[in-house]
Amino acid sequence: DRHDLELREQTIRLRRLPEAFHGLRIAQVSDIHYDEYTEPYFVREVVRRINALNPDIVLLTGDFVTNGPLSHRIRGHLSYPCAEILGGIQCPHRFASLGNHDFLVGCQIVVDSLKIHGIPTLVNSYLPFEREGSRLWFAGIRSSLEDVPDLDAAVPRQATPGEPIILLAHEPDYALHVAKHGGVDLMLSGHTHGGQVHLPFLGTPRYMLPKGGRRFIHGHFDIGPLQLYVNRGIGTVKLPVRFLCPPELTLFTLQPAEA
Repeated sequence: DRHDLELREQTIRLRRLPEAFHGLRIAQVSDIHYDEYTEPYFVREVVRRINALNPDIVLLTGDFVTNGPLSHRIRGHLSYPCAEILGGIQCPHRFASLGNHDFLVGCQIVVDSLKIHGIPTLVNSYLPFEREGSRLWFAGIRSSLEDVPDLDAAVPRQATPGEPIILLAHEPDYALHVAKHGGVDLMLSGHTHGGQVHLPFLGTPRYMLPKGGRRFIHGHFDIGPLQLYVNRGIGTVKLPVRFLCPPELTLFTLQPAEA
């Protein structure tokens, strides 16, 4: 059922996590695809579930709308009612990045819709999160599939060795480039929808996996010193169908790495 929202809880252990951020709780939502095919009531339910969790930070990792059969003007403007619903997220610390569909309908209109509702979008840029004199950095890049990501611009140069960097990057296969670039502790992605369809004994059909999301499909991965998590997303594309692959709301808890 594409409305059977699953909460996935994941502990992330970071080697250089300041004590002030031990136990920090971060919620991730991805791939809403409003409202083709994700209905407004389901986005409201996602927001309700986020608020019930009371996280410290909420991250939104792209594809707020869908580049589908609707006219280009309509597709882009659907980001406004989507962002209005997301504005109901009560957590004051919210960051977003863009996906390939957001680029195709028009990045600026999606960024503007989120900004109106107090959600900053990280577009080859970064922002700090501070607590008790310590800093944690959130960075975001443009879509690596349809746009031009710039890791040099997105990864903060002023971060000290003791300040972790979490990168919002929509397409998970780009993690191979991020790992080579260095400087990032954790990368959070979406894009794949987990494949949307899992066939018993056969897994995910290849044709359901998008370019940029065929190597890392869902869950947690270690790529050298880089950790990657791929969220299954909220919405669907191609067909409004999920099978044995429910939509996902992820709640991360940050903890120091074991010595």
